[in-house]
Amino acid sequence: MAVFRRGEVWWYKFYFAGRLIRESSKSTSKTLARDAEKQRRRELESGFHNIGQAREQRIRSLKEIIDEYLVGYRLRFRAPRFAKYALGHVSRLLGTRLAVDIDANSVLAYQEEWLREGAAPKSINEEVRFLLKILGDPGEIIRTQLRKKQQLKLSVQNRIGRASIAVKSRSFAQRPSSPRALTSR
Repeated sequence: MAVFRRGEVWWYKFYFAGRLIRESSKSTSKTLARDAEKQRRRELESGFHNIGQAREQRIRSLKEIIDEYLVGYRLRFRAPRFAKYALGHVSRLLGTRLAVDIDANSVLAYQEEWLREGAAPKSINEEVRFLLKILGDPGEIIRTQLRKKQQLKLSVQNRIGRASIAVKSRSFAQRPSSPRALTSR
């Protein structure tokens, strides 16, 4: 258990279940940093000692769980390309977090971050579906919470695209005007 300062902000560092936890307290007060460290340790312990789930599963990073899931997915399905693609984004944005730390707010933050990067809502919905599936029972709880708030799925537009008039007129202008022009090419 250690509290140290980086610039103006205090950070804390401790080992939990053989893993190093090093996080910012987001505070300039040393006393608040100590309290934040105690609270974070309590959160991890309460998630660790939850009876309904295996301990090892809760303290694993999301990246480890995703890698293990993809191995099984490749064995069960012939085309794992989409799952690998979708979970690659989840791993990039949330992979360093522990499974016990994933909650409804982190899923919403994932959706917002990915929307800011310009991803399609349908893709984000599929990625969230995979994420909640690999989390197991906690994923079902998160799914229920988000569904209740009507924030589980992003709205998807089902419009069929049409070429604009400018594009149509440009394509007609590029066509040869006479049959001779066709043979000269």
